[in-house]
Amino acid sequence: MTGKKVGRPGGQVKAPANAGRKYRLHPTPQQAEKLGNWGHTCRAVWNVALEQRLYVYEQRRKTLRADEQCRYLTQARHDLGWIAALPSQVPQQVLRHLDQAYQNFWNPEHPAAFPRFKKRTSRLAIPFPGQAVRVTKLNRKWASVRVPKLGEVKFRLTRPLGGRIKNAVIRRDATGRWYISFGVHSGTVAMLPNKQPAVGVDFGVKQAAFLSDETEPRLMAESLTKGEQRRLVGLERRRERQIREAKRHRRGKYSNRLRRTLRAIAELKARQARRRLDFTHKLTTDLAKSHGLVAIEDLRVKQMTRSARGTQCEPGAQVSQKAGLNRAILDNSPGERRRQLAYKCPAYGSELVLVPPARTSQTCGACNLWNPASRINRDTFVCTGCGHTDDADHNASVVILTRACPDRMGKTSAAGHCGAQHASTGRARPAMPRTGIRGARVNP
Repeated sequence: MTGKKVGRPGGQVKAPANAGRKYRLHPTPQQAEKLGNWGHTCRAVWNVALEQRLYVYEQRRKTLRADEQCRYLTQARHDLGWIAALPSQVPQQVLRHLDQAYQNFWNPEHPAAFPRFKKRTSRLAIPFPGQAVRVTKLNRKWASVRVPKLGEVKFRLTRPLGGRIKNAVIRRDATGRWYISFGVHSGTVAMLPNKQPAVGVDFGVKQAAFLSDETEPRLMAESLTKGEQRRLVGLERRRERQIREAKRHRRGKYSNRLRRTLRAIAELKARQARRRLDFTHKLTTDLAKSHGLVAIEDLRVKQMTRSARGTQCEPGAQVSQKAGLNRAILDNSPGERRRQLAYKCPAYGSELVLVPPARTSQTCGACNLWNPASRINRDTFVCTGCGHTDDADHNASVVILTRACPDRMGKTSAAGHCGAQHASTGRARPAMPRTGIRGARVNP
């Protein structure tokens, strides 16, 4: 059957990739073995290039760039056959990615740290420029991609490409599955405002999300069932025991049984990640489509999930409890939700607003009075000033919306009510306006 060509190699277009597409790749065993070798070669090229940059900067106070390192790469391809086995565009893309990693580190507004060396256990990735690959549609469910020095590789066509291919990356996850990701230029523009109502969203731990215009929270099902959790705990204990035996009797060399145990753990965690990502996509898509403005907290997840272990001189307190809280926070993936909302909101004609997270759980959504004593417990909020009673997370979502839209101040929330006046206790003062209280508006 003659396939319909969806993408073809051609000259570079200045328009950058503005959308991503990820598909499950199905290489043959011979192709998978070659891709594995290529992935380790890319890792070695990254490590050598990073070491060269560090050495040149220490000796000459000079920063190498990808264009200059490509000249050394040409010589290395003549001298080393395992680098010459790579398609010529792949190591060049690796060097460009290293350039981008340096630029992200130097950018004060980017959270990236300094580029690090890649371990052998790191996820394998093989990058290609857009003109190096060609996608051919085979039928409604399958397509193939032509990879230099590898040939045609089939992948599951779960959705149309929807644009011109600008780059491609082949990756292997911890379970051994291969995926291909395309960066495409879709040619779409930002949608006009959808005229939907605004909403404030509080991402919690016990409750996945609470919307200011709803009376019930959005709950995420357990990413692993009780049986799967017990199996994961048992596999992790078995892994530790087998690693101790390997160090004691085989000088740390992994046995086939240990490798099977690691594979089983990776399968469970990959299933957990897929379920979490599925819920996150459904939640963020609904928020972006059904609302004209989505207000969330500007959370610092890395600081929130910092360990309480402390130091040897000053050990921390309640370390295991804090570790459990950190796992619960990361299981709800607030950073991934924010990342998805940042590109979905413009695509559906809505706007994402980030507000300061300080005191949102201790401020009244009705009178804007801040008092820590109003937060009676985990689930209940009773204002010590006006008597407003509400679910604590819903009240926080109303406060978030009020900070994003100050003109809504004073409106009664959907779930709360104002009861009898309560005597003021503890510290109480009106919430003071802060610089940039509207937060940071995320533009496409």
